[in-house]
Amino acid sequence: MEGKQQSGVGLTQESYRDLIIQHDQEHQALWCYMRPSSRPCYTPELLAELEHFNRTVEQHVRQQHESETQDKLRFLVFASRIPGVFNLGGDLVLFLKLIRSGDRDGLFRYTKSCIDLLHVGAHLPITTISLVQGDAFGGGFEGAIATRVLIAERRARMGLPEILFNLFPGMGAYSLLARRLDPARAERLILSGRTYTAEELYEIGVVDVLAENDQGEEAVYAYMRKHNRAYNGYEAIHKIRRIYNPISYDELMRIGRIWVDAALQLTERDLRIMERIARSQEKLAVLRPSASVKQLA
Repeated sequence: MEGKQQSGVGLTQESYRDLIIQHDQEHQALWCYMRPSSRPCYTPELLAELEHFNRTVEQHVRQQHESETQDKLRFLVFASRIPGVFNLGGDLVLFLKLIRSGDRDGLFRYTKSCIDLLHVGAHLPITTISLVQGDAFGGGFEGAIATRVLIAERRARMGLPEILFNLFPGMGAYSLLARRLDPARAERLILSGRTYTAEELYEIGVVDVLAENDQGEEAVYAYMRKHNRAYNGYEAIHKIRRIYNPISYDELMRIGRIWVDAALQLTERDLRIMERIARSQEKLAVLRPSASVKQLA
């Protein structure tokens, strides 16, 4: 991989179970690869490590900006080390347990962890990039669109299947998609429950860069080089976007509470559908990493 190095800014020295961190000094970038040791979704353990990593990066970058260091970090790339899978979304096994036991506090803690992660990531003072080379469903899709830039290979499949079990994606999807598209198109996408190709999402403006299969990392490097040639302009446009369309923590939390209320109203029939998708997702990661959620529902 072009320019990739294990050593670097000290952030690579952090010990994580579910993340692999690499520093690319040439491109002033950090790569964060997700490699969940259990299910390929946002388990509480993965969420905790991602939030710790994001906060560590935030502190490091702010210290760099206050120093005279010339080689400052500019990019943070999120990708996956699971073949065919970026992330399969919310921890459905945990959801089933919490909903069936009526554990509102547990559901709210999980929701808050997701929102905290999204909010910290959205305000990192560097350019964040998601590289999707496989399947990104539910919360995995939310995580991908939460970064400034979404680069996807043609084989990537993305979607929000929550409506299939009578729920909705409550950790940022509406807020993020309504700003990337508009509320009407965001709602159509959310309520469709469809699996979309990367090309479809590129055509409507959700995916920023469409890469050929196995060329995703090269597309990231090409974006970095283009960005660096006009760094001042790119950063100014991002600041304007945040002024024009800010996403407040309060907005995300209010939606998150609606999600918790809706989850606790699911019927046993809804939960059985969720259970079937949860089982299929585990099988998907091991046996059929390129299958789509549409085939599983």
